[in-house]
Amino acid sequence: MSTPTFVVVGHPNKGKSSIVATLTQDESVHISPIPGATVKSRYFPMKIDGREQYILVDTPGFQRARRTFAWIKSKANTASERANAISQFIETYQNTDQFTDECELLGPIMQGAGILYVTDGSHPYGEEYEAEMEILRWTGQPSIALINMVGEGDYIEQWRAALSQYFKIVRVFNAVTAEFNKRLDLLKAFGQLQEEWQNPLNKAIKALEERRQNQTQQSALAIAQMLATMVSFKITKKISSKKEAHIYEESLTKKYKDKLRDLEKKGRSTIEGIYDYHGLVRSETELNILDIDLFSLDSWNIFGLNRQQLITTGAASGALAGLGFDAAVGGSSFLLGAAVGSVIGGVTARFSHKKIADIRTFGIPLGGIEFRIGPTTNINFPYVVLGRALYHYKVVSQRTHAQRGSLDLESQNESTNYTSLISDTQRKKLERLFTQIRRSSSENFDSETIDSLTDYIEVIMNNLEFF
Repeated sequence: MSTPTFVVVGHPNKGKSSIVATLTQDESVHISPIPGATVKSRYFPMKIDGREQYILVDTPGFQRARRTFAWIKSKANTASERANAISQFIETYQNTDQFTDECELLGPIMQGAGILYVTDGSHPYGEEYEAEMEILRWTGQPSIALINMVGEGDYIEQWRAALSQYFKIVRVFNAVTAEFNKRLDLLKAFGQLQEEWQNPLNKAIKALEERRQNQTQQSALAIAQMLATMVSFKITKKISSKKEAHIYEESLTKKYKDKLRDLEKKGRSTIEGIYDYHGLVRSETELNILDIDLFSLDSWNIFGLNRQQLITTGAASGALAGLGFDAAVGGSSFLLGAAVGSVIGGVTARFSHKKIADIRTFGIPLGGIEFRIGPTTNINFPYVVLGRALYHYKVVSQRTHAQRGSLDLESQNESTNYTSLISDTQRKKLERLFTQIRRSSSENFDSETIDSLTDYIEVIMNNLEFF
């Protein structure tokens, strides 16, 4: 086999499919709590940019290990005959209704694949496992044992003592919670099994690290584009007179907020797609934090700037506006505009979360009145959106493909406020960018502005690992 290939074997329902899903980053791998759900061997290549890095084979579990071993043992009088006896076993039973599972899992091993033997470290070790471990040892193929933690018990040391007698490498590996670096460490261990696998697996590890970095960069860009679109978004309606504005204000405001919610949902889907999650289901009970309405006070308290940050940011923003006044009068105000703007900005920064955007009417050159809501003028709004996006990004990027069901976002609390990762200096620079974006037409932003915003977001993302 030119591409490093590993067969995942063991007892039924010990997490074999979960390990395949995590290491190949493939959500199509079928995972079921029902024993025996996998009945045929399936090959899952780990691909990056269309190139196979390695292949994992998901197999049925051993069903009749003792009978299988007894048959093989009867055909092998010496150690040199053991592998041939296993091949003879497969030839004898592979087209029959006997030992179907054993033939399925042993077939690819005898074709040259390495062995990943999976056990459940939450249950005690028992001698019934020894027959299948003997069979695997008799194949003569390189092997590694993984102690998976499916339940709450802890019998790791029992398993380690037994497995070390049969396997060169024994590792504890939880497929559901394994961090990215732990997955890479496991691949490095695979490379120790056979010399010819070291070079391709080292290349695979490098490719995975580069892909991970690219995913972070793509996510930062996606969040920057979403944030810019939401901050600059406005909605208009032509009316015959200013008196009609109050008639449409409620419905237009609702439409404005609904559009912002849709933009946020679209942004989440983009991030999930970057990490190869295309079928995630969001449950209201699971998503109780991010499903707190974007415009609710709770959401702003959790994800937005704190009081001091609001005041300093508002002061900086007000000072920017004041400097515009100074320039307009040729500097004759002796920077009075900046001073006044700073005070006003600091006070107005504490506006209610309900005050999202300006609501105005404008005369149209060809006649009539334009009623407009947006863009948002609330200083805190971009940070609320950014905080929610960063939290969602962190959960998605740390999720493994062995996790199934709804996205779990329940752990968020007020102490996990990602805006705290933004320094005062960064926030001042961000506020300049937000000011530029507010003045732009929706989705018609200067590329340098988006690039700068992306860079700031990526820096924050890299800090999330230590937060």
